[in-house]
Amino acid sequence: MNDNHAQDNAQKKTKPLTPKVKELINRSKSVILATVDAEGNSHSSYAPFVQIENTFYILVSFMVKHTKNLAEGRSTSVMLIEDEMATKQIYARERLTFEAKTSPIERDSESWNNAVSQLKESHGKVVDLISEMKDFILIALHPLKGSYVNGFGSAYFVDENLEILEHRNDVNHQSK
Repeated sequence: MNDNHAQDNAQKKTKPLTPKVKELINRSKSVILATVDAEGNSHSSYAPFVQIENTFYILVSFMVKHTKNLAEGRSTSVMLIEDEMATKQIYARERLTFEAKTSPIERDSESWNNAVSQLKESHGKVVDLISEMKDFILIALHPLKGSYVNGFGSAYFVDENLEILEHRNDVNHQSK
C-alpha cells in the first residue's frame, strides 16, 4: 500500500507537459459542447473544429438549439476526449474541458475566410456546401479556464492558453 501511495504522490508532483494537451487537441476532430439557454435549460451537442492560435472555430447551424446559445454568448463548456476505443481504462479517459467565451464571426470577413478554409482542409469539401448555407454561422470559442485529465489521480487546472497550472486535488479518493 505504501508503494501505491508513494507512486500516487510522485505522479501528482510531475505535471504532464502542455504538449500532452496539444497532442489531444491535434488528435481530435470535434468538440463536445454544453450550453445553457435563456430559460436555464442545458443543451449538448458536438461540432467539428479547427484551432487557429488559441481559438477554436466551429461552423454550426441555427437548426440546432445550441447555436443560438453560442451566438448570444451564453455559458459554454467545451470538451475534447480520448476515443473510447483507444482508451485503456474507460473511467480514466484523457480529456480536456474548458469554459469558453463565444463570439460569432462575420460572414466573408478575413477571419471567416481563414477559418472556413482551414475547416475545409481538415474536414473536406462538405465545408464548401455548408458554409454557403445561410443557417450556418461560424463561432469562435475562446478558452477561459478548465481542466486536463490524463488518468486516475492525474487532473490539472489549465489556464486560458490551455497551459497546465497545478494539480486539481491533492486529496486522494476515499474508500468506504
